Amino acid sequence: MNYFKFELSPSSLNLFLECPRCFWLYKAKKIYRPQGPMSSLPSGLDLLIKKYFDKYRAMDKLPPEIEGKVKGKLLENQKLLDNWRDWRVSNLRYEDKDLNAALRGALDECFVLEDSSIGSGQVVYIPVDYKTRGFDLKEDSEKYYHNQLNCYTLLLEANGFKHPSFAYLLFYIPREIKENGIVRFDIEPVEVKTNPSEAKKVFEAAAKLLTGPVPASNPECGFCSWSNNWLNFK
Repeated sequence: MNYFKFELSPSSLNLFLECPRCFWLYKAKKIYRPQGPMSSLPSGLDLLIKKYFDKYRAMDKLPPEIEGKVKGKLLENQKLLDNWRDWRVSNLRYEDKDLNAALRGALDECFVLEDSSIGSGQVVYIPVDYKTRGFDLKEDSEKYYHNQLNCYTLLLEANGFKHPSFAYLLFYIPREIKENGIVRFDIEPVEVKTNPSEAKKVFEAAAKLLTGPVPASNPECGFCSWSNNWLNFK
């Protein structure tokens, strides 16, 4: 594996889109946004969902809650998916030597779908990401994840895995708590169109930004505003 000066991820590119200054401070100077304690509940649920899907993968079935609601089936290769799930060792990387930068990411899940247009028995790979939320979906709930899913399709494409230019978000929405601590969830799959070219543009813009001076304060960023107010107060 090659190592580059700038190792980027979908989450760091989200930060770039939100505030170039905060992104630059984070990646170029290791100055992090302040944050409070983070709940471990989402990551705990994420791990349980993965184990649940792996159980059905071993049976070559889709979980019954999404049967008939999504295209394709679970990727059969557990070893490959385990690699893709761990960003520290994942082979899913997009590298740009000229920019001295690389993009890496970790998939939660992957579906495969037969596509006769690219050859008999050939398949395309559909990235899947789990999301937990406390309330019903809104009409535009998926818009916050476009960059993340674009990045996943870019990573697949860069490593020779064809994709159908869409991905899935699987939303887990809690409905009720039953006896013995059992929580019932509704599962809502949402198909999202993806464009790896858009991810590439964002990646290149972010990498180029890191080679220049610190960007100006962003008036739309609460962290920049807090920093400016603190400096003025001093």
